[in-house]
Amino acid sequence: MDNSKSKIAIIGSGSWATAMIKMLTDSALSKEVFWWVRKPEDVTFIREYKHNPSYLSAVEVKVQPENISSDVKSVVSPCDIIVLNTPAAYLKSALEGLTAADFKDKTIVSAIKGIIPDENQIVGEYLRTHYGIPLERIVVIGGPCHAEEVAQEKLSYLTFASSTAEEAKAVATLYASRYINTIISDDIIGIEYGAVLKNIYALAGGICHGLGYGDNFQAVLISNAIREMDYFVEALAPQHRDIKTSAYLGDLLVTAYSQFSRNRTFGNMIGKGYTVQSAQLEMNMVAEGYYASACIQSVIQRFELRMPICNMVFQVLYNHQSASAEVTKLAKYFT
Repeated sequence: MDNSKSKIAIIGSGSWATAMIKMLTDSALSKEVFWWVRKPEDVTFIREYKHNPSYLSAVEVKVQPENISSDVKSVVSPCDIIVLNTPAAYLKSALEGLTAADFKDKTIVSAIKGIIPDENQIVGEYLRTHYGIPLERIVVIGGPCHAEEVAQEKLSYLTFASSTAEEAKAVATLYASRYINTIISDDIIGIEYGAVLKNIYALAGGICHGLGYGDNFQAVLISNAIREMDYFVEALAPQHRDIKTSAYLGDLLVTAYSQFSRNRTFGNMIGKGYTVQSAQLEMNMVAEGYYASACIQSVIQRFELRMPICNMVFQVLYNHQSASAEVTKLAKYFT
């Protein structure tokens, strides 16, 4: 990949996609950025005022107006790197109309921290199954990194995982800047599943906070969560990994504790007695952990895994069990 001539497409128009636009255009390495924005009226606004009217509105959008479009095919076509940055539940609709030929010989980057509903597949698996994209052409971006802190240019870290170090490094160099440090990994499947699980654990933390549990219990919850995550990724993708690194423990901690964590916020509302529907309406943003919970539960059952924290979240969200009773049962598992 010749980074000096890279043309990069961002598919998605939420807060994380807007933060990606900022990171790429702030990086000194020469590149041309294209942006797919779902709503035509938002395209018009961004072209004229250089700000996203719906998310991170303080961020200046430094993308050529003609490169911003709601036509996904016109955005993908000229680019050699495609960054997928929608909520997992909306990826299929965002890519509607595209075929395997549209992705041929391109590097596909997943910045999505969720599982595709109905398919029960992480994004990398979905891309290989439905578009025939080889594993060596896929790069996964992991955290810990909140869009809101990127907007404020606070020092943050991104992990780039690929089956080939060269591909991960080539993409990582496009993001590196004075406030973005990059880390390279070869644990593409583990990091993608870890990013899914940490949203469920943050949701669990939010539920416990909403119920009135304190910091002492939260610390025990998260220490058990990281062990549960290690157990899960080792069962599905066994290889040498350090679960204490930023992409695992770091991303889990920031999602479980940060004021910017929508999954923690969603869980907190559930713990306080909101229904799932009312919490979703009030947030007006997607909490990936909600959709991930059902998908991960299917994987847990298929592989006969013991995942008490994930099970608690599923029972509360989908089987409408009492949050208080389920957390009381969960606490007996903790060490």
